[in-house]
Amino acid sequence: MSKLSDEDYRSIPLNATLALAALVVIVAGMKAGADLLVPLLLAVFIAVVCTSPVQWLHRVGLSMRASAFLTLMVLLGFISLIGLLVVNSFSTFVEALPDIESRLYEHYWDLLNALSSRGLAIDPDQLSNMFAMEDDGSWVTALLGEIGNLFMQGSIIGLLVIFMLFETLNFRDKVSRALENPAPSLKRFSEFSLTLKRYLAVKTVISLATGVLVWLSCLMVGVEFPLLWGVLAFALNFIPNIGSALAAIPPVLLLLVSQDGGALQAILLASAYLVINFVLGNLIEPRVMGQALGLSTFVAFLSLVVWGWIFGAAGMLLSVVLTMTLKIALDSHPQTRWIAHLLGPGGQRRKRFGDARLPPWKRRQE
Repeated sequence: MSKLSDEDYRSIPLNATLALAALVVIVAGMKAGADLLVPLLLAVFIAVVCTSPVQWLHRVGLSMRASAFLTLMVLLGFISLIGLLVVNSFSTFVEALPDIESRLYEHYWDLLNALSSRGLAIDPDQLSNMFAMEDDGSWVTALLGEIGNLFMQGSIIGLLVIFMLFETLNFRDKVSRALENPAPSLKRFSEFSLTLKRYLAVKTVISLATGVLVWLSCLMVGVEFPLLWGVLAFALNFIPNIGSALAAIPPVLLLLVSQDGGALQAILLASAYLVINFVLGNLIEPRVMGQALGLSTFVAFLSLVVWGWIFGAAGMLLSVVLTMTLKIALDSHPQTRWIAHLLGPGGQRRKRFGDARLPPWKRRQE
């Protein structure tokens, strides 16, 4: 191995400074363009997941365009069905909201009286002023504005997914014509694409299973609006560490203050959330994905903070997906593979992500 010269040693601080400066510029640009980048990133990830059924349908015998069209129709039908059910459940929730607020207010006063009887005096007026909200209907206007914004963002994302999915049909041909030696670039892109598709597919299936199990648990325990809490669990399962806890708070509190519920039912529902997320998140998901497709606990939590600061709530939902995409991209190039190993969990073998696509029984044989 050749030794570094004095010029190479002197250039290390300069290169590190330039790299940090470039990182600051990139992060500032992403934060400034968050309104544009968030729909684009969501569309990219959805399109990547959709390429797997498109390729499967093509292997069955359909043409690529027919496979893409059929996949889009199935996806549109599924999203429309879930959207209608969620909107119906949400409208019922809004109608029942005054009764829920009154029950919460009763428990609030019971708690204050219990604390006062034990010598801990709290001024109710002062505490109410801390959480006071203007009762002029402004929250309704804000909610309608957010729903309209969500509909517009969803329409933009849907159009982007359609164009991206059809664009990927001849992407390899474009790269072959654009580069003089396309083989290395196509090989890295294939490794990156296959691993990313596998990760997104597994993560989506695990989140969907989490939502279904939460929906069934809410039905069994008897909490109101079970479909709403199942969809919430599906979405927040993409947030590491705290997503599952955030998804459990509304239904557990609702069951705690409901007339047909109580402390025992709330504990049962919280235990169901704990068991579901422990089994799926800590036992099944690492076994299916393999250690090479994992992140260390510190990196997962740091990604939650960083991407949440850059992109807001959407960044928190996509934090693990974005970090895993960065890790897979870094691992696809030999010069940056060491950074990918630093992002992974401790004790993992130095293997390519491509090996993680093998089934577990083959990986054990190696």
